[in-house]
Amino acid sequence: MESETFKAFLDDSLEPAVRGWLHTPVTPNNDGLVLTHGAGSSANSPLLIALAEAFAQHGYGVLRCDLPFRQERRFGPPFPGNAERDRAGLRNAVAALRKNVSGRIFLGGHSYGGRQATMLCASEPELVSGLLLLSYPLHPPRRPEQLRVQHLPDLRTPSLFVHGTRDPFGSVEEIEKALRLIPAKTELIGVEGAGHDLGFKGKARAPDLPAGIMARFEAMFG
Repeated sequence: MESETFKAFLDDSLEPAVRGWLHTPVTPNNDGLVLTHGAGSSANSPLLIALAEAFAQHGYGVLRCDLPFRQERRFGPPFPGNAERDRAGLRNAVAALRKNVSGRIFLGGHSYGGRQATMLCASEPELVSGLLLLSYPLHPPRRPEQLRVQHLPDLRTPSLFVHGTRDPFGSVEEIEKALRLIPAKTELIGVEGAGHDLGFKGKARAPDLPAGIMARFEAMFG
């Protein structure tokens, strides 16, 4: 597979620019997936790499990209007020990937990246064919009253959520309740014993998780 050696990707004709890594499958199914990261990570997170490889093995062209805030500085979370620019970066990543695949485009994100993806699609329901949301940050740790659900009733994009049973940003039960606010089709994969990192913290790996997500994704969107 060509994408076992993925290649750097840059489209600076867009503003914000799109920067990341492109996985090109040997036998394309003509569909594509944009993947992005959380507030403390980058496109090179082990979770995103593992998922990109799994999807590429099943024929998807995958662009895992750095959000604009991460392009501007290598470390640290996004500054308050930067979220709209990060959403614009996601919109541009979708446009950039459309130049490389002819079929459907999906959008996926871990934590902050996933939340921005849902907010973008709530306002632009035709942007992508579906969402893959990894560890959606439902509320800050130990602050369950500060729910981040205001836009969910406007989300009409089919969405697959993946959530650890030990995630401090929301329990599986809280996520299930939040999903009832979404008018689109939703499904939830609960990952037993996993925290916000879904078992990909440091050198740790959850080797069966990408294949499990891939199988559920294909069943939902295939």
